Amino acid sequence: MYDQFRHLGVDVQNHVKEIRESLLMSKAELARKAELSPLTVNRIEKGEACRVSTMRKIILALGLDLSERDKVFPF
Repeated sequence: MYDQFRHLGVDVQNHVKEIRESLLMSKAELARKAELSPLTVNRIEKGEACRVSTMRKIILALGLDLSERDKVFPF
C-alpha cells in the first residue's frame, strides 16, 4: 500500500518510532529483530515510503500481530 504513494514522492506518517520507544527498544535492536538496516528503520521512522514486506517485518519485530497493522501504519 505504501508503494502506491512512492511515485508521488509522498511521505506517510506512521507510529514506528513511538511504539519502538514505548517498548524501550533502540533503532539498532528493531533493525536487528526486523532483519533490516538501521538506515532503513531511520528512513521509515521519518515517514519515507517502504515496501509491504518491510512493513510486515517491522510490525512483527515490534511484537504486534499483522492484524494490528493500523496501529503502526495508519492509512
